[in-house]
Amino acid sequence: MREIIKPTVAVCGILVFIFGCYMATRFLADALVGELPGTTIIKLILLRIAIALEVLLPTTLYLSVVVALGRLYKDSEMTALFACGVTPARVMRPVFYTALAIAAIVASLSLFIRPWAYDRYYKLKAHAEAHFDLTRMNDGTFYETEGGARVIYAEKVDHNQDEAERVFIRTKRDDTLQVIYARQASQTMDRATGKQIIVFTDGHLYEFSRTGEEGRVIQFGQSAMPLEPKDNLRLKYRVKSASSASLARSDNSADIAEFQWRLSTPLATLLLAMLGVPLSRSSPRRGKYAKVTTAVVIFAVYYNLSALTKKWIEKGVLDTIPGIWWIQLLLAGLLLVLLWRPPMLFLRRGR
Repeated sequence: MREIIKPTVAVCGILVFIFGCYMATRFLADALVGELPGTTIIKLILLRIAIALEVLLPTTLYLSVVVALGRLYKDSEMTALFACGVTPARVMRPVFYTALAIAAIVASLSLFIRPWAYDRYYKLKAHAEAHFDLTRMNDGTFYETEGGARVIYAEKVDHNQDEAERVFIRTKRDDTLQVIYARQASQTMDRATGKQIIVFTDGHLYEFSRTGEEGRVIQFGQSAMPLEPKDNLRLKYRVKSASSASLARSDNSADIAEFQWRLSTPLATLLLAMLGVPLSRSSPRRGKYAKVTTAVVIFAVYYNLSALTKKWIEKGVLDTIPGIWWIQLLLAGLLLVLLWRPPMLFLRRGR
């Protein structure tokens, strides 16, 4: 168990670090153009890591079983154990207990933490996009907020004074299109509401109907526009952020596919870990990494088939019964074949 847990923790930590760096490069691009503040980026990265753990933990456990037992075969320790009367079932017992504990963690991640993390992730992104900050703008860059309903542009931005020059704002509201052009704009806080507003100086407001020919043009010396929308942001429904309880009661194929995916991850964790036991068998001269390539190929095929099956169920190509479970049956069948006839398989390969 120690030989399995140590590389699992180490490799999972390395993968989490690599994944975190990858997500940081994606979000930092938005930060550089002013679309996301730094504190929001850190939260988004942590949420994405929490989401990814559902896949990273089973993967690292599976490969750790293959490598750990492969080392025991390489050093002839497994041969000594078998010579002393230790059965293969006795070897599988600690693997099963370790996999069972990690499968419980994966179940918690998949059923509860992952949907919560997705919900927080979508809300943070929507909040950052809707609550635009003039001080995060860069010179000569167009910014979209509120899902593209508002576009803001400033030719020059003074971050020290929180001011911008030659500002253009286009806003779509129902059947109207509003365009504001001002020589100068500054961001301040409205004392009455406590919310951030943009104060325009020396500009024009153009408002047109998108269904008729009515319109108006207003010239102003100073005008104010609130930056923040209503407090209750309306987010569109996303199945990944839905609670497991609501998915269990749903008849929608996309909801059923997502719920089956969440239920299958702990089972897959257990099956993959047990599959690593027969896959680790090798001769001492082949080394402890002899079966890693085979293990990676099997995992890649399994994971891609699972993801593809989930998509097919969502689109109605496959029925919800057996749904995603036939992939788990294939994995269980492969495990039984390798456990039932391992000598013949490995003798053939040796020849």
